[in-house]
Amino acid sequence: MLSKSQARLFFLGGTVLFSVVFLGLTLDTIRQTPARSGEANLDASALRGRMIWDEKNCMGCHTILGEGAYYAPELTQVLKRRDENWVRGFLRNPQAFYPGRRKMVHYNFTEEQITDVISFLRWIGQVDTNGFPFAPPLRAAAERAVNSAKGSAQ
Repeated sequence: MLSKSQARLFFLGGTVLFSVVFLGLTLDTIRQTPARSGEANLDASALRGRMIWDEKNCMGCHTILGEGAYYAPELTQVLKRRDENWVRGFLRNPQAFYPGRRKMVHYNFTEEQITDVISFLRWIGQVDTNGFPFAPPLRAAAERAVNSAKGSAQ
């Protein structure tokens, strides 16, 4: 059992130790942020795209870097899943894509606005997200399940 003075010393020592660790980790994060965020690649077009993103409240439906709503697709790496021409066509007229399913609002973007949004999405896709969003190995599990079902059917 600790005496009152030993308990106080233990508390103060632990507080100081973990405060130093916290500050060290904070400084390390601040040091790494410019390189990991790709600030050097951020141009005026991407900044205008971010402004459009905010003005149209895209985060009300979409997610970027894990932030936002989960109603519509996650867009952090959208230009790796779809090419730029597909995204450009979708932004021109989202109502023409995926008939019979929920649709994105048609904002009547100008070509310059579409280019700016694509620049923003390109920049956000180059941010070092440390592996986010994680691609779960569902394909391999689904193939095993299908092969298992085929084997038992025979």
